[in-house]
Amino acid sequence: MGRLLPVAGNWGSVLAKLIPLALVVALSPITVIPAVLVMHAPRPRPASMAFLGGWLVGLAALTAVFVGASDLLGDLHKRPPTWVDGLRVVLGSALIAFGIFLWLTRHRPRDTPRWMRPFAKLTPVRAGVTGAALAPLRPEVLIVCATAGLIIGTGGFGVAGGWISGAVFVAIAASTVAIPILAYIGAGGRLDDELARLKDWMEQNHAALEGAILVVIGLLVLYKGIRAL
Repeated sequence: MGRLLPVAGNWGSVLAKLIPLALVVALSPITVIPAVLVMHAPRPRPASMAFLGGWLVGLAALTAVFVGASDLLGDLHKRPPTWVDGLRVVLGSALIAFGIFLWLTRHRPRDTPRWMRPFAKLTPVRAGVTGAALAPLRPEVLIVCATAGLIIGTGGFGVAGGWISGAVFVAIAASTVAIPILAYIGAGGRLDDELARLKDWMEQNHAALEGAILVVIGLLVLYKGIRAL
C-alpha cells in the first residue's frame, strides 16, 4: 500500500501542472476561432472532422517529441539557469502589457484578420493538414507542449502512465475544438444559425478575447518567474 502513495503523489503533482497548461491552449481565441470558421467551409462536416483530427495529431505528436526528449533535457528542466527566471518576468510583463493594450483598444473598428479568412474555404484534406500544422507553427502552443512533454517525461511513470497523462493533456487542450465540432456534427443543420452568429461575434471581438487570454498567460508566466527568483 505504501508503494502506491508516491505514485499517487506524482499523479497529483503532474496533473496539477498539466491541466493549467492545457487550458492555456484550449481557452485561447486563436484555438477556438479556426474551429468555428472551418465549420463554414464548402464541405463543413468532413472539413471540420479532418481539422479536429489534424489538431489532435499535431498536439499529440508535438507533446510526444518532448516526452521522448525528456531524458536529454530533464536536467535542464529541473534546474534551469537563473537567466530563464528573469526572462519569464520580462516575457510575462510584455504579455500582460500587450493584452491590456488589446483590451483597451477592443472597440476600435477592425477588419477580420487575414489569417482567419482561408479557414472558411478549406477542403477536408487541407483542413486536416492545417489542423496538424497549427500546433508547431503557433509559438505559444509549441512552448506549452514542450513544457508538458518534459513534465510527463520526468514524472516518474512507466510507459502506460506517460500515455495516460499525455492523453489527459491533449484531451483538455483540444476540448474547445472538439466540443463545438462534435456538437455541430451531431446536430445536423440545427446549429447553422447559431454558428453564424458565433462566427460574426468572434470576428468582431477577437481583440478583446485575445487580450484577456494574453493577460492570463502573462500573469502565470510572471508569477512563475518571480517565484523562482
